[in-house]
Amino acid sequence: MDIPLLPESAPARRHTVPGREATNATNDMALMAVAREFEATFLSEMLKHTGFGQTSDAFGGGIGEEQFSSFLRQAHAAEISERGGVGLAECIFESLKESVDER
Repeated sequence: MDIPLLPESAPARRHTVPGREATNATNDMALMAVAREFEATFLSEMLKHTGFGQTSDAFGGGIGEEQFSSFLRQAHAAEISERGGVGLAECIFESLKESVDER
């Protein structure tokens, strides 16, 4: 059986210390959670500027209704991010992971 060689451009893998794999997995999960939260915040702002959750005059409006619509918008944005989002979370995760690996 022939085993293909890695291309020269492939990044070298670091050797892991036994017992660190669980820590690395936990760190990855934490980094992804932060990345998804950031993506959700970004999406919430984007939804706000598109008019999603704007109150109509039929309900009377007011500051309370405006504030509660922001909760709805944030919940929708978090759900969009959890279901794959727009790819921003993955880019942020990879960037964070690289900066952590460099340390």
